[in-house]
Amino acid sequence: MTWLDWVVILAYFAGVAGVAWWASRRQDTAEKYFLAGRNVGWFAVGASLFASNIGSEHLVGLAGSGAKSGVAMAHYELHAWCLLVLAWVLVPFYYRSGVFTMPEFLERRFNPTARWILSLVSLVAYVFTKVSVTVYAGGVVIATLMPELSLFGLDSFWTGAVAVVLITGVYTMAGGLRAVVYTDALQTLVLIVGSLSLTVIGLSKLGGWQELRATCGSQMFNLWRPASDPEFPWPGMLFAAPIVGLWYWCTDQYIVQRTLAARNLTIARRGAIFGSYLKLTPVFLFIIPGMIAYALNQKGLITLSKPDQAFPELVAQLLPSGVRGLVVGGLLAALMSSLSGLFNSCSTLFTVDIYRKYRPAASERELVRVGRTATAVVVLLGLLWIPAMKLVSGALYEYLQSVQAYLAPPMTAVFFMGVFWKRLNGAGAVTALVSGFVVGMAKLACQVYAGMLPDAAQVSGLAGVLVGFGTINFLKFCVFLFLFCAVVLTVVSLLTPPPDPRRIENLTYATVTGEGRQEIRASWNRWDVLHTVVVLGLILCAYLYFTG
Repeated sequence: MTWLDWVVILAYFAGVAGVAWWASRRQDTAEKYFLAGRNVGWFAVGASLFASNIGSEHLVGLAGSGAKSGVAMAHYELHAWCLLVLAWVLVPFYYRSGVFTMPEFLERRFNPTARWILSLVSLVAYVFTKVSVTVYAGGVVIATLMPELSLFGLDSFWTGAVAVVLITGVYTMAGGLRAVVYTDALQTLVLIVGSLSLTVIGLSKLGGWQELRATCGSQMFNLWRPASDPEFPWPGMLFAAPIVGLWYWCTDQYIVQRTLAARNLTIARRGAIFGSYLKLTPVFLFIIPGMIAYALNQKGLITLSKPDQAFPELVAQLLPSGVRGLVVGGLLAALMSSLSGLFNSCSTLFTVDIYRKYRPAASERELVRVGRTATAVVVLLGLLWIPAMKLVSGALYEYLQSVQAYLAPPMTAVFFMGVFWKRLNGAGAVTALVSGFVVGMAKLACQVYAGMLPDAAQVSGLAGVLVGFGTINFLKFCVFLFLFCAVVLTVVSLLTPPPDPRRIENLTYATVTGEGRQEIRASWNRWDVLHTVVVLGLILCAYLYFTG
């Protein structure tokens, strides 16, 4: 890192700080702090959706997956269509209900117990996925780019991880969702420019696109792996990946909260559609650079010790002074945008869905203070989980997707079936959420147990059963768990009384009133439809191209 790189990085931080200061003024009510006063435009909504999703797990994990397995993980990035499902199917229910959180929506659709359970499950999910993954990836980035960095006896990995947490926490806790959304808009621009610069320079160094294809081979350019593939069997990617995608993009507080901050239903939908355009770019921003790193390593032009170092190694070894600072700014943008959105979502979930239920008389200032404390606790638990991550998977992005495959199915089943089938009730939803969570966590525990054994394949008896359960392919298990939760939800609901029709009015498609239908129809026009068709066309083109 040269003095010019540091100047560029400092200029970036100054810009973020200025935007955060502007956004943090007058955050004195819960609605302003948690939902930005419901006054955000479509560009900021879409950019925040993208920036919050594209975090360090993409810079480190997705690029690492590209270096290891090629475009196999691009399925998850082509889930831009899930944002269209959010825009057209679920946003009308979420926005018109006036809720702060996804658990609050479940309370209105089912019962208060469903709300409480989903809040706890979501916070646990954040510890195992977003917090631990983001902080771990941030440590990898800092350790690769600045290996000499050390503070209070900590090595460069932990120094970088803690520093990113503290810096991001300051502006997020001060400014709430408004600071998150508007700094995300700035960071999205920096991230795209920086990553595209790396892709262009890397391809030039390698000798162009055709040289990349020749060096990597057809297998790395194939989205569809054989059904016998131990990591990415095509049936699993076809059926399991959408289950995770629909949970993440359509029901996860971390994502959906941005659409709830829009100034009206039309803006919320268009923000989601704009976000779907941006979601298509990671294939070229992160996966392709990972494949470039693999190809350059094969040719002896760079040294790549392990896949998860692909992106930061390209930055360190290829880029000239100044440009390197710009791209490091993009790296920091991804780290900070992910964490900032996560911090705000954690505080919202705990404060609105748990604390306020027990203290309904709490003041607005008390709610904001409790939200900040809850965020700090979740982050601490995520830091403590980091050492166990390698026992689940050696590749960061595969770890993330596997753990999400154990957590997502019950929530996907409850939300989507609940919106489309009015007969489902609170008893069914609660039973499905609890049983699905228990089974998913049992799978994670068995996988960690298998990873701790020096020779897991040779054990027998009860230990062998646990190891066998823990080593089931995560994609196949995801499909099984979704079907299990769907059956539990259906059976328990049919064996218990149906919900009160008055309670679920305007909360399912079958119970939308005439006035509600008119409001939904008035919220879109032919331009919304046109852009939706364009996004679907681009997704189809990607699937047709990446076939080996």
